[in-house]
Amino acid sequence: MLSSARGGCFRAKDGSMLSTMTRPFYIAWLVILPVVLLGGCATVRPPAHAQASDRTMMVTAYCKCKKCCGWKRTWYGKPVDVRTGKTKKIGRTASGTRAKEGRTIAADTSKYPFGTVMYVKGYGYGRVEDRGSKITQEKIDLFFRSHNRALQWGRRTMTVRVWTRQ
Repeated sequence: MLSSARGGCFRAKDGSMLSTMTRPFYIAWLVILPVVLLGGCATVRPPAHAQASDRTMMVTAYCKCKKCCGWKRTWYGKPVDVRTGKTKKIGRTASGTRAKEGRTIAADTSKYPFGTVMYVKGYGYGRVEDRGSKITQEKIDLFFRSHNRALQWGRRTMTVRVWTRQ
């Protein structure tokens, strides 16, 4: 891709000259771009040396819409929580992260603290990053990008593998 040339410049494949200042930037994009296009490198995996257990749970789905998360807009357009009336950051979880499909799980944080890793067949690995008023004990909610995708998941009773931190 790059070949060395005289004077501290490098020649790109198309024949144009790149200065030594441009080379690190060019190489960084060659490395970073595939990672970004393939979905990033922040995948959820079970922690090393953690103990796994299988639990039967009620698994439901949610998205960031008004119906799923219980918020509404004020007369001047600001989103607020229906129960408390406090300002709501749409798409943000209780742990402060941005909700992401294939990663975010809402659970009872008194039983499964933030950061607990779970594997749900058909959804993949996820991390507890959120909680909800109707999520108690052996019930979890999986985050989906759209309301239709959440409805397609529906309500299922299934075995979930849970990794607890030691």
